[in-house]
Amino acid sequence: MARILSPKCKQCRREGKKLFLKGERCYTVKCSVARRAYAPGQHGQAKRMRVSEYAMQLREKQKVKRIYGILEKQFRKYYEEAARMKGDTGNILVGILEKRLDNVVYRSGLGTSRNQARQLVNHGHFRVNGKRVDIPSFIVKEGDVISVKKDTSAYFKNLRENLKGAQVPSWLNLDEKKLEIKVNAKPNEKETDLDVNIHQVVEYYSKI
Repeated sequence: MARILSPKCKQCRREGKKLFLKGERCYTVKCSVARRAYAPGQHGQAKRMRVSEYAMQLREKQKVKRIYGILEKQFRKYYEEAARMKGDTGNILVGILEKRLDNVVYRSGLGTSRNQARQLVNHGHFRVNGKRVDIPSFIVKEGDVISVKKDTSAYFKNLRENLKGAQVPSWLNLDEKKLEIKVNAKPNEKETDLDVNIHQVVEYYSKI
């Protein structure tokens, strides 16, 4: 499976903001963006020149890809799928990304980051409607039930206490005792908390 190998903290510094790729570390003083608020590399602290409209659109695309941990080929497919549907292409694109199984695990609080959630899915810890699914890009649907496999690791046995008071999006319902997630509705774009301009991403792809 292809994946992004560059250091997570460097990805955040390149975009000039926290993308919350390392879970709890991003909320501490150890966060690299807080300690070194400039781009990585020998020219990172150089004075930034005025960027073009294309460059701004490219940066927004890169942010979204890095937030969800997706490579270009797959991200382009998601855009093309969203463009074929009726409605706002940007919102539809975000909806598709939010319905990825690894993102649902992260949004529910069962993973501290999308990267950790992806790893948990890869290791076969989850079932969708009773069937084992180990593909992070699996797209869930309304009414789907995601459950944790019973004979699972110690990680989940110690997780219940940490889930108390967890903020779960309204389109998901988390049963803390059973460690079970139910998809109640379509993702609500107002709850995605993405600090990106998704419409610039759409404009980027519409020109190439």
